[in-house]
Amino acid sequence: MRTLVLSDLHANLTALEASLKAAHGKWDRIVCLGDVVGYGPDPNEVASRIRELGAVTIRGNHDKAVAELMATDDFNPVAKMAVDWTRAQLSNENLDWLAALPQGPLETDGLMLVHGAVQDEDEYVFTPSQALEGLLDSTVQVTFYGHTHHQGGFAYLDSQLEVLQLRPRTNELHCALQIEAVKRYLLNPGSVGQPRDGDPRAGFAIADLDNHAIEFWRVAYDITQVQSRMRSARLPEPLAHRLTLGR
Repeated sequence: MRTLVLSDLHANLTALEASLKAAHGKWDRIVCLGDVVGYGPDPNEVASRIRELGAVTIRGNHDKAVAELMATDDFNPVAKMAVDWTRAQLSNENLDWLAALPQGPLETDGLMLVHGAVQDEDEYVFTPSQALEGLLDSTVQVTFYGHTHHQGGFAYLDSQLEVLQLRPRTNELHCALQIEAVKRYLLNPGSVGQPRDGDPRAGFAIADLDNHAIEFWRVAYDITQVQSRMRSARLPEPLAHRLTLGR
């Protein structure tokens, strides 16, 4: 069973379609770690596409904010403007779908899905100390998380925690991680719609647990096309500019 793992799509249909095209024929099922909407210009299109694909999807903080399940007091002004704009654009059907998304962690076919951290769906996991608790608390060998928009992860064995550098190089489409039976893994597939790890290409992963392998992908897409739609929608300029930088 090959699983396409998406996260942090952020209403970027062009990046999503480029990712799906690159992964065509390479997966049997699809999961999404949340933040389907927010920041980008295509909330209805992306939500509808994920629903159409039948992806097992958990909620992210932007999904919650748009569905008015959490306050935006802690959001910066740019993010809050994007939340308000997104809410006004979404159909009632897609708003209802976002509001009904389950909270992580969610176990499905041998994988654990979380948006932020195993203990707190809104926590950012950047450091080994932050990762350790999730690695110890997860009930499966491989847990996928999102939220940071940084592709990579952590492995744990015998009280030793390893930081995994898993991003493909700029001239590569993907790199592979061989899963070792004795280790536990906390892995981030990267962000489809708004990478923040210095590589502007859309990021995702394909997990093949039957063959003990996980591929981490980066795919180029037409960023200027997305920026044009963002500017036409009068979304905040910093959101458009950061797509070029991947930060």
